[in-house]
Order: sequence, then structure tokens, then C-alpha cells
Amino acid sequence: MPLPPPPLGPDGQCPGPDPDPALDDDRLVAARAALTQGRRQPVRSLLALTGDDWDRRAHRIAVLAREPYAAAWAGDWLLAEPGCADAAVLLALARVRRALRGKEEPALARAACLSAAGLAPADPTPWLGLLWLERTGGARAVRIFEEIRARHPDHHHAHHLMVARLAERRADGGPDPLHEVYEFAVWAAEQAPADSPLAILSVVAHAERYRVLAAHGFAAADPAASGHWRDGRAPDVMKAAFDWWLEWEHDDHPRHLVDLNFLAHATVCGGRGAEAAALFRRIGRHVTRRPWSYPDRDPGQAFGAARAGVLRTGRSGRRPGGG
Repeated sequence: MPLPPPPLGPDGQCPGPDPDPALDDDRLVAARAALTQGRRQPVRSLLALTGDDWDRRAHRIAVLAREPYAAAWAGDWLLAEPGCADAAVLLALARVRRALRGKEEPALARAACLSAAGLAPADPTPWLGLLWLERTGGARAVRIFEEIRARHPDHHHAHHLMVARLAERRADGGPDPLHEVYEFAVWAAEQAPADSPLAILSVVAHAERYRVLAAHGFAAADPAASGHWRDGRAPDVMKAAFDWWLEWEHDDHPRHLVDLNFLAHATVCGGRGAEAAALFRRIGRHVTRRPWSYPDRDPGQAFGAARAGVLRTGRSGRRPGGG
């Protein structure tokens, strides 16, 4: 049986867990704690253990790079071990994070990514850093994305980033059921194996396009009230994605909880309570900032309220996966 809905907080809002980008990776959490203490060995061991599992490597380095002193720490590591690819890649992504926060010149971050790519030519992670720095889905972003795909065709994080960038195109044009972001999501899923989590990329595209439409006044600020997940192709997309999850879920993928959060958000907004309840039970407390923060919401509160509402009223007897 699911847990009872959480009580309301003192401000009347339904509390929810704070997003942690480490998700359910306990080894990453431990290495991150060591990083904050200035200890190098746990991070070295973690990245050595990760090897060429590119999705896991990107996930782990991206989380470590978020730490405020990651750039300084990785720089010291690289000075101590010149030519160390792990140190160079961590430094590159940490500089990218600093650039995105306005703490460093983007040109320096790009140079760090290219230097890391030279030390680890097979690794798509430095190119992921370059893709982070692209704010649109223009020609340069496409070229970077192709560099990533040449190294790992099904790169999870890169595909999500490209969807987010492509969703920004023609932002002031209003709703467009033929928008290229949807075409890209379908193409990417077709290129991937049947069991690839890229199969639910169309759900991600739908959420990212909602973010853009809401920001420009074309969709309601309350995603569940916007109708965005009930119109056009959305119901079929959600059902196909949920059916894929029932058949193929990979709970060992480092970013599977990202997919589950997007899918839970979509089923809530689409009024599919039974499916949403099943997803919330699998997610537990591992909420992600995207898409619960869309368009301008506190992700923990939005997640907590949605979960409470589903578990309180969503037991409608509908069969999961039903229309």
C-alpha cells in the first residue's frame, strides 16, 4: 500500500523532498561528501570504477562539478597529476557550471572542455560540457551533439539537453503540434534500441515545450490546468511511454529517476491518476528539479502536492496503461 499523503506544512503548502541531482547513487553521494572535505581518493576511486560507462560517468562528474569548490579542487588534482583525464574532465565541467552561474568567462570553460577532450578522446563528457554552454539549438549545438553521439549514440543527458535547446526555437510562435522538438524526439527514439530510455523522449519534449510556451504566455502557469498534456498527440505519447516503462524499465540506469519524474509529471498533468501513483511509488523521495519547477515553481512543493493529490484521490480503479 502507498504511504498516506504527507501533512501540510506551516505555510499551507504540501511539503516535498528537496531535489538532489545525485539521485539514488549512494557511491556518488559519499564521493561528493569527500570532495567537500577536500579528500581526493574517494573521487578518484569512483571515477576509476565508473570506467567507460558513459552515461554513469557523465552523471557522476556533472553532480560533482556542481560543488562550489569543485573547480579549485580539480585544478589542484590536475597540478598534482598532470595529464590525468579524470581531473581534467571534472575541472572542465566545474568551469562550465561556474560560467553558467556568471562566475567565469564561457571562453575559459570552453577551452577547458576542449583540453579535457584532448586528454580523453573517446569520452563524450567534455563535449557534454560544451553542449551545456550552448543556449540555443543552433548549428554549433548540433555539431557538438554529433560529437557526443559519435562517442555514445544513446547518450541520455545529451539528448535531454538537445530537447531543451530545440524547444526554445520559435518561442514566440505559440503552440505548434509540428514543432521540430517533437520530430527530434521521435527520431532519437527510432535510432535507439527498443529498450533504450530514449523511448520516452517525446514526454520530455512535451514538458520542455510547455516550459517555453508558459514562459511566453501561451500556456497556463499551472501545468495541470493548461491542457497541454490532454490535447493532440499528448495522450498517445504518455500511454506509449508508460507502456514502455512497464515493459522495459532499467532501474540500473544512472538517470532512470529523471525519466520517471518526467513521466510522473506528465501523467499527473494528463489526469492519469493510476499511472501517476505507480510512478510516485517507484520514485520515492528522488524528486528532480525538471520538470517539477516548470514554469516557475518550487519543485519540492510541486512534487509533494502532486504526490499527495494522486495518492489521496487517484485510486480511481483505472488500469495502469489504460486509455
